Amino acid sequence: MLPCPGTCRPQGNPGPDSHQESGARIPQGESHVPERFGSVSDPLEHTDLIVIGGGSAGFAAAIRGHELGAQVVMVNDGTIGGTCVNVGCVPSKTLIRAAEARHRAARTPFEGIETSSRVTDFGAVIRQKDELVASLREAKYEEVLAAHDRVRLVRGRARLGRDGSVRVGGRTLRAERVIVATGSRPRLPEIPGLRDARPLDSTALFSLDEQPESLIVLGGRYVALECAQMMSRLGTRVTLLQRSEHVLPTESEELTSSLERYLRGEGVDVVTSVTIEQVTRTGGRVAVKARVVGEPRTFRAAEILTATGRRPNTDGMDLEQAGIALDPAGHVVVDETLESTRRGVYAAGDVAGEPAFVYTAAYEGRLAADNALGPVRRARDYRALPWVVFTDPQVAGVGLDARQAEEQGIAVDVARLGLEHVPRALAARDTRGFVELVRRRGSDELLGARVLAPEGGELVMEAALAIRHGIGVSQLASAFHPYLTLAEGIKLCAQAFDRDVSRLSCCSA
Repeated sequence: MLPCPGTCRPQGNPGPDSHQESGARIPQGESHVPERFGSVSDPLEHTDLIVIGGGSAGFAAAIRGHELGAQVVMVNDGTIGGTCVNVGCVPSKTLIRAAEARHRAARTPFEGIETSSRVTDFGAVIRQKDELVASLREAKYEEVLAAHDRVRLVRGRARLGRDGSVRVGGRTLRAERVIVATGSRPRLPEIPGLRDARPLDSTALFSLDEQPESLIVLGGRYVALECAQMMSRLGTRVTLLQRSEHVLPTESEELTSSLERYLRGEGVDVVTSVTIEQVTRTGGRVAVKARVVGEPRTFRAAEILTATGRRPNTDGMDLEQAGIALDPAGHVVVDETLESTRRGVYAAGDVAGEPAFVYTAAYEGRLAADNALGPVRRARDYRALPWVVFTDPQVAGVGLDARQAEEQGIAVDVARLGLEHVPRALAARDTRGFVELVRRRGSDELLGARVLAPEGGELVMEAALAIRHGIGVSQLASAFHPYLTLAEGIKLCAQAFDRDVSRLSCCSA
């Protein structure tokens, strides 16, 4: 789908069996990777491994299959690269950085410095994003595929037969093993009138040529929060409507309340405990009728964005007829080795359910290929999985927080360090947030970390490595951390279990 002139809206739902890692058509242009496959009599019609999907999980699986010496056929319908590079991580993070540049240029915490900023050409911001997306897709997907001569690309939509074959158009492909890696697409919530109001999803939002004057965002998790702050910083008036009592409802109230306060301080109207009753569009305006803690409210804006979750791309693939069970949401049911209920058929990435990150999709794609083709089967291991919400300040975590530990019956000690105790934050005059570490009571074992801080995603990796490799809290507290780095917050927080860091000198060991 080419970019829409003016304000772009979704052009209907994708085909039910779209096999890229996003159900939406990619607005940045079509891939130039030609189909590479032999004739009907080509022996590759009978191959070692068929990978259905051309996104992060699919590529990781295909590359690993190639490394193991297998002949691989990748079946893909849509633009190569899937969600992350085309309509997810890459476009969102570059637009978030653009919004941050305007935000920081418009205000400064330092005396004696005057600044100003405005968006002069919103379309140019989008076009620059498109250029980055195209270059990364070429370098990290198209050229990578061309470099693996035992991986063949077949374009089309795949359906699985009862006999285990994979049908693509008029072809019937057969393999010893199959990996389903078809990804997911934005889910449209069932709200009266919403579909007729022509809502934006994140794919359409990232392709707008004209900036909306106002925007209502439905949702309160990763995508909703990132998009709400991004658009607000670019100058759009944003209202975020969240059903739960707080955004990021699985996290602690201390964390979520702090994030809400920071967003409101920038001008984002964060409204929680919302029950939406109806959405209407009249002319160029959208109206949302809702109840907020039981009281009737109406919210109005030029556009409405739905960011309430994603649904797996399993429609129309005849998976259940082939003996592959799906859960109520449509995800492929897999065991810990990623094998489905049909022997020899695996699933990886978003299509197999949570966690739905690009780096876990790649991990699962490689693991599925190892388990499908290798002599030893391994289970997924997410004990030290870091995650980041790219708001500002960023929210990052790994392992358990105190509430999750309590729910598992684990006694813990918690140390929380406000950024006002971190010299780097003081020097930057930005002390929003905190670092929190969770230690098993009576031991030195680090169980988890939560970070709310500018660039907090860069901090959480130290905690993730500590959990993965058994590095204790006392070792974090005694390790060298360069002075005036934000990472020093991890050291200080580790020290805070046993000491009052407010009474320590700079760089105190």
